[in-house]
Amino acid sequence: MEDKVKEAINAIRPALQNDGGDIEFIRLEEKNVYVRLVGACAGCPMSQLTLSNGVQRYLREAVDKDLTVINETF
Repeated sequence: MEDKVKEAINAIRPALQNDGGDIEFIRLEEKNVYVRLVGACAGCPMSQLTLSNGVQRYLREAVDKDLTVINETF
């Protein structure tokens, strides 16, 4: 499942990069996907919405409906 998660993250990465940000895969623990938003996304007040309405929704559609995305800060 980790490979599928990484593929899905790579598929949505260009959308984040277009806004000056990016996303890094950290690890997968059971149904929790740990990522790190970087660049403009790291300090953006809308980053939580980006994670829940964008990244998490896409990963649930593409990989597994029970995944939860967690932003892990430095």
